[in-house]
Amino acid sequence: MHQHDSSINVNVAVLTVSDTREMEDDQSGDSIVASLEEANHQVVHRSLVSDESDEIAALVSGWAASPEIDAIIVTGGTGPSPRDVTPQAVLPLFADALPGFGELFRQLSYQEIGAAAMLSRADAGWIDVGLLRTPVFLLPGSPKAVGLAMGRLIIPQLSHLLTVCRGKKTI
Repeated sequence: MHQHDSSINVNVAVLTVSDTREMEDDQSGDSIVASLEEANHQVVHRSLVSDESDEIAALVSGWAASPEIDAIIVTGGTGPSPRDVTPQAVLPLFADALPGFGELFRQLSYQEIGAAAMLSRADAGWIDVGLLRTPVFLLPGSPKAVGLAMGRLIIPQLSHLLTVCRGKKTI
């Protein structure tokens, strides 16, 4: 069993994807920021963009190329509606996927909301730019879903995931 180093402070960029929200009423983005800060991680960039695939992809790929950003969390645009384009924008950028994240998220969601959990396209993976490997999480826009993902999955594993992605020994 690996020992998890939770002492690493992670610099995170947070992106909200929405056609209807403004930064002032972005409860999901606020929840992500609060969870990260409570775990002693830093939010180094935060933005809100509309559900436009090119805009989402450009911002995420730019952040992934920045040495000051260790991880990216995106909220919104992961449902089944025609305007929900976050996975289409971001998944092609992934060097590889982290399928366990989406699987576990939907399992935990199912325990709370039942069969509606299958409508979520929450996902995770990493983007490689040169020697940089940046983990990226795609979360639903619902504050409750964000709380679940942050509290049960992302915060408990973020430092360890970054250690592994950066090629450091974990034992």
